[in-house]
Amino acid sequence: MAWLYLIVAGVLEVAWAFSMKQSEGFTRLAPTLFTLVLMAASFALLATAMKTLPLGTAYTIWTGIGAVGAFIVGITVLGEPANAMRLLAAVLIISGLVLMKLSST
Repeated sequence: MAWLYLIVAGVLEVAWAFSMKQSEGFTRLAPTLFTLVLMAASFALLATAMKTLPLGTAYTIWTGIGAVGAFIVGITVLGEPANAMRLLAAVLIISGLVLMKLSST
């Protein structure tokens, strides 16, 4: 269950990052409130996952899902550039996440 909590926490991190962008520096009320709720849920699930997963593994996976997820949302939803260097960086992050998972007991 800890891995499921961690994955959902990572997806929620992507969602709160996107809603934070939509809040325009916390100047728009609805996206700001949505960001705070998503942050709280993401942190709660991360904390739950950390009850059984090692700190380094859980935090690395959580931030990696958030980083790559935000990168994908930025490209697909916000029209951010997807050049070769950025794509390679995302592949390297994903490779690190896979290695982190494989190294966990």
